[in-house]
Amino acid sequence: MTQDATQAPDTPEAELIRLLGRVAQQDPVALKTLYDLCSGKLYGLALRVVTRRDWAEDVLQEAFLTIWRSACDYRATLSPPMAWMGLIVRSRGLDFLRRRKADRSHLTQELDDVLADTLPSDLASPLDTAQASEQAWALHQCLGHLENRQREVVSLAYLRDLSHSELASQLKLPLGTVKTWIRRGLDQMRLCMARFA
Repeated sequence: MTQDATQAPDTPEAELIRLLGRVAQQDPVALKTLYDLCSGKLYGLALRVVTRRDWAEDVLQEAFLTIWRSACDYRATLSPPMAWMGLIVRSRGLDFLRRRKADRSHLTQELDDVLADTLPSDLASPLDTAQASEQAWALHQCLGHLENRQREVVSLAYLRDLSHSELASQLKLPLGTVKTWIRRGLDQMRLCMARFA
């Protein structure tokens, strides 16, 4: 894990980067500190995705287990720590909703032995896992090619579901600049991702 050399050592972001570095070394105290600092915001994001408090708690727990296992993959030069953790929360939330939908659909079907054998499993096949991993790697690479501020705007737009005007207000940028950065960033991402297809 690399720390961005331009990052001031005493900023909250720098502290999160240091904590993720310690979590990558399997330091449980660092994980608890990271949880204490970030769980409120990440819970809010989980709640926006799954819309129920009890579900959001489950999603947050799954997300922190993923952070524990994946912290060694975090790169501060590619993504701010909250954006990276927010992406994990959002992904776990969407996975949770897919599982819930699958569970509900199972309740409405007759589960005889033949049909039960043909129902799709909640577990991804090795091929699905490999393809998802390749797509995540490609997305990571393509995001890395965007200019820092542009990458931040694109990441925030999709991680926090912020509107253009909300982004402009939060980042203190002109609305036109935000719209242009998002449009150009998405165009660059499409071209980049097409190379991996």
